[in-house]
Amino acid sequence: MSRIATLLAHAGVGEDPHTGSISTPIYQTSTFAHPALGQSTGFDYSRTTNPTRLVLEHTLARLDGGVAGFAFASGLAALSTVLCLFDQGDHLIVAEGCYGGTYRLLDQIFQRFGLAVSYVPVTDPAAYSAALRPRTRAILVESVSNPCLWVPDLEALAALAERAGVVLLVDNTFLTPYWLRPLEWGADIVLHSASKFLAGHNDTIAGLVTVRDAALAERLGFLQNAVGAILGPQDAWLVLRGIKTLAVRLEQQQRNAFEIAGWLRTRPRVARVLYSGLPDDPGHPGLARVASGFGAVIAFEVDAVDTARRLIEQLQLIAYAESFGGVESLITVPALQTHANLSAEDRRRLGVTDTLLRLSVGIEDAVDLIADLEPVLA
Repeated sequence: MSRIATLLAHAGVGEDPHTGSISTPIYQTSTFAHPALGQSTGFDYSRTTNPTRLVLEHTLARLDGGVAGFAFASGLAALSTVLCLFDQGDHLIVAEGCYGGTYRLLDQIFQRFGLAVSYVPVTDPAAYSAALRPRTRAILVESVSNPCLWVPDLEALAALAERAGVVLLVDNTFLTPYWLRPLEWGADIVLHSASKFLAGHNDTIAGLVTVRDAALAERLGFLQNAVGAILGPQDAWLVLRGIKTLAVRLEQQQRNAFEIAGWLRTRPRVARVLYSGLPDDPGHPGLARVASGFGAVIAFEVDAVDTARRLIEQLQLIAYAESFGGVESLITVPALQTHANLSAEDRRRLGVTDTLLRLSVGIEDAVDLIADLEPVLA
């Protein structure tokens, strides 16, 4: 088997036997003609499967080491479809401090349909065990939590899930298969917001899921078709295009992140820096055991709300925008954007303060990024 950088560069190559096209064609069609009565080319209707989307799904399955992959219209569409695996009265254990949209989906949508949820501290394996109930069906964690970058003990959680007979779901958006492959550590389902690092250019919205077990993959394939929140062929092609450069982008972004995280620690207006790539960060040892890298998202807290406001107003190069993982650096105030749907009390308890900033580091020159941050943080 080729190394992952080679697999990434060759994503979709050689998938068109008719013409030999290096780039996977965009099959912009809703339906497919059948050769004869009772016969099919293998493609019938693009909600069920589409050749462009199928190449992306096969590519992610190979990268994650899964038996199957599934592409959806967004990361939340992917999670919504996965949650349809469970029945009314089932119980999920969820690592707190996750993406605000995950809270919204669970608390305001799926709990209305009878799906019970218990939130537990990300880094406390005993809390997951204590939260188990007779109807517990799954544990959901992020490989690195959003936005405070806490790191769960994947090995301990995989062992717990196996003992309890529950499904382990891991959102691996922050690290991608390049840095971490949770299926190899015992996860059953891996989710990605492909809008972020995988597509990598802030130009498309997509979600991806890979599955370790064939029976589970069959159930999820049924749900993908039945629910219908699928990824269109144009966006599937954009994600494939982005994946080809994932290795070089992530290497550059992580180099920049290391340099900027270290520099931020020296700034008088920065109260603390959260980045698991720093050797003394609490998440560093655990992530180093299972991953080959630490990603390119940094969280840092400034000394006052006014400092955060002035920083946002004076930045010239780094854009103030939601999302992360693109080639351009972006900065976010999670309390006002990604986690605004949480109560102020919950935000404070989870460390999502009004002075917390999340920096998605791009591929620019780190010297220029630091120069953009320097005037206010000095």
